[in-house]
Amino acid sequence: MKSGRSLFAIFGNPVHHSKSPLMHNLAFQKLRFPGCYTRWLLEDGTKLRETFLNLGLKGVNITVPHKEAAMLAADVAEPFAKEVRAVNTLVLKDGNLYGYNTDAPGFYRALMRLGDVKTALIIGAGGTARALSLYLRSRGIDVEVVNRSAGRLEWFKGEGFVCHTWEGFSAEAKDVVINNTSAGLEDESLPMPKELLDQTLKSAKCAVDVIYGKETPFLKEAKKLGLPYFDGSEMLLQQGIIAFDHFTDHRYSLDEIEDAMRPFMQL
Repeated sequence: MKSGRSLFAIFGNPVHHSKSPLMHNLAFQKLRFPGCYTRWLLEDGTKLRETFLNLGLKGVNITVPHKEAAMLAADVAEPFAKEVRAVNTLVLKDGNLYGYNTDAPGFYRALMRLGDVKTALIIGAGGTARALSLYLRSRGIDVEVVNRSAGRLEWFKGEGFVCHTWEGFSAEAKDVVINNTSAGLEDESLPMPKELLDQTLKSAKCAVDVIYGKETPFLKEAKKLGLPYFDGSEMLLQQGIIAFDHFTDHRYSLDEIEDAMRPFMQL
């Protein structure tokens, strides 16, 4: 790495599929910011802070399954990240690690391209689902959550969300159904049993998968049913814009960052 350049990375497991390096390095180049961004396979989330410091990083994005571990690694976390107990962006400032959650505001910016969304069903109950559910609700969207097991739903119930497990779940009309699980990322699995999923999609206006760069089995089912759908590419871009803003200490406007980053979608 050239002297004077700040080093950034994405931590995750798996991480080989990540397009974040392409997106951020493109923006560094176009905006002439002295930065370099790479990916790092992190198998043990408890080593997140140690790895960050040993690599000499200035900032890092965190993907599955380490967003909750990143929250624990932060010295200071923004209120929203604390509320959802999930961090996907860490920045080193004055010797402290500052934690942010850019997933939810990024997803919302992407979702608004659909127009008026008033109701949503989230499949999955991990850290990103917590972030999305609270943020979407704060923007006036009625959110319900469905998950395979009841354990992870306790947090959502405590926050006042209507929750379901697969057993006894009956689909109701929703503006958007969001796959927030890793099903389909590395395999051809569905996020819920096919019969339930088909019932759910048939009652929806649109399907969104947070996984990007591939037509997942979830999206294939939506396609078969003639449902409008999109993957997580726009969410990736929008959350990346916000993360880049933190990485560069708010040096550029969000519009400038988007203009520099968006061409990665065509690469």
